[in-house]
This record gives sequence, C-alpha cells and structure tokens, in this order.
Amino acid sequence: MDSSIIILVIGAVFLGSLMRSTFGFGDSVVSMPLLALLPIPFSTTVSLVALVGCTVAIISIFSGWKNLDRTILLKLSVSTIFGIPFGLLLVNYAEKKWISLILGILLVSYSVYSVLGSKRRQLTIQTEFTNTNYGLPFGFSAGMLGSAYNMNGIPIVLYGTMSNWSPSKFKDTLQAHFLLSSLLIVISHFLSGFWTRELGVYFVLSLPAVLLAIFTGNYLYTRIKTEKFKKIVLLSIFLLGVFTLIDFF
Repeated sequence: MDSSIIILVIGAVFLGSLMRSTFGFGDSVVSMPLLALLPIPFSTTVSLVALVGCTVAIISIFSGWKNLDRTILLKLSVSTIFGIPFGLLLVNYAEKKWISLILGILLVSYSVYSVLGSKRRQLTIQTEFTNTNYGLPFGFSAGMLGSAYNMNGIPIVLYGTMSNWSPSKFKDTLQAHFLLSSLLIVISHFLSGFWTRELGVYFVLSLPAVLLAIFTGNYLYTRIKTEKFKKIVLLSIFLLGVFTLIDFF
C-alpha cells in the first residue's frame, strides 16, 4: 500500500473531522471530494467517511448529552431508519450528479434567502418549525442521502437552521442524530460487502488524526460567539451548495 496515498487519506479525514467537530456537520462534504481524487474504490471512500463520522459522534456525544432535544432526536432517528433502504435503491437507480444538482440549488437558495430574505418570513418559518413533526421528512431524507452518498448531515443542518437552534443544541443534537444514523449506515455498508482490509488499514491509521481534529474542533467551537456561529453555519451551507453544484458539472 502506497505510503503517500495513506498520508493523503489521513489528511482528508483530518480536515473533515475538524469541520464536524467545530460545527457539528460538513465532514462528508469536505472529505468525500478529496478522497474521490485518490485511486481508491468509491465503496472504500464511502465506508471510511461513515466509520470516521461514527467515531467522531461517539466521542463527541459524551460531552454534549445534556443539550439534546430528545423529542426531536427521536422523530429524526425513526424517520431516518425508514429512509436508509431508499438510499440503497438510490445508488442503483439514480445518478449522483442529478442528486448533487438538486441539493446544490436547495442549499445555495436557502443560504441566500436566509441572508437577504424577509426577517418576518424567517420568523414565521421558525415559529412553524416549533412543531417537531416537521422533522420527519428531514430525517427521512437524511437516511436516504446518508446510505447512498454519506450526505446525511445536509437535511438535518437545514432543519436545525430553519428551527433557529442555539449553537449548543445545534451541535449536540446533530452529533447524537449522526451517531444513530451513522451506526445504521455503517451496518448497511458492512452487509453490502463494502468492508475490506484496505478500509481497515485506512481507518486505524486515521484514528490519531481524528482524535486531534476532535480536540482542535472543540477548542475552536468554544471560541465562537452565538451570532458569529450562525453566520458561519449559513456560509458553510452556501459553500456546501456550491461544492455540490461543482460535483454536478
């Protein structure tokens, strides 16, 4: 196994884990495109990102359990379970580029609207989203996109911003949901035959970088004020949309 490839894999995993530890999301959108540039199978890339994401969630959840909204988490998790089988079908019957196009347009449109749109309308949306049943379609989409492309974070991030969650609730509820959904996605990858010796080597060698990213990300998170955190999240959503559109073209 080429040592230079291993170093590049570890670097991609570190950057994704740092994004996830700091803001609660974004690891797959950072890591997946970087790993896709390397000569490793797509199934290995998907499985590695899922395993790393699950690891980050397991470690992070211990420090943030008290900030969870358990009602929302339950509804998101149950609907995610129902979405996972549809994601496996999506891999076989839908081209990824068209999914990227739809997601990219959605993310860019939402982030621009959140900055330039009517404050009254945004408050109306936030009020409507106090009804936790709005989380059901977002959870379903997370399960579907997660099992197909490791994009389970995008729907939950949109739901959290539309609901105007506080930074602590946003980060910790996302991590708890990702833990549950990632475990199911990891199992689905294992049953689909995605696990290989190569995957095990990449994962084990990446663990020190993942731990460093978690420590660094948690430190950065404590240094960011609430309003700045929300602005960074919106900027991240916009950039996620742009990168997703780039993936289409």
